[in-house]
Amino acid sequence: MKVVMSVPELETFLDREFPEMHQGGKTMFVEHVQDGEIVMRFKADERHLRPGGTISGPSQFALADVASFVAVLAHVGPVALAVTTSANINFLRKPSPGDLVATARVLKLGRRLVVIDCEIAGGTDGQLVSHAVATYSLPG
Repeated sequence: MKVVMSVPELETFLDREFPEMHQGGKTMFVEHVQDGEIVMRFKADERHLRPGGTISGPSQFALADVASFVAVLAHVGPVALAVTTSANINFLRKPSPGDLVATARVLKLGRRLVVIDCEIAGGTDGQLVSHAVATYSLPG
């Protein structure tokens, strides 16, 4: 699987096509792209925390979904109409406040479907905090 979009191209695409994801300030950043894999950083702030200081499940799910979508884009090109058809997340441990790092890997890249595996780790200690698998449908 060859990368067809660079980090700057992915960031520009997201900013242009999905400006609403930056309401309240930009929190997700594409850090790295290579064949079959992308890495994104999520800079969680107070709006993403649950009582007790843990990063909320919906925030982790949003990161998994966006990172998976970016992995699709990186390998098929700027297809804004690629849509999630299935997603499952397992929360493994409470993440501490701070950055989360998502690594999304392309498991299958077909003509109509793309399957992504996404691991989310705590940025401070690197421990795996959640794991997601998502399937995307490509327009065609």
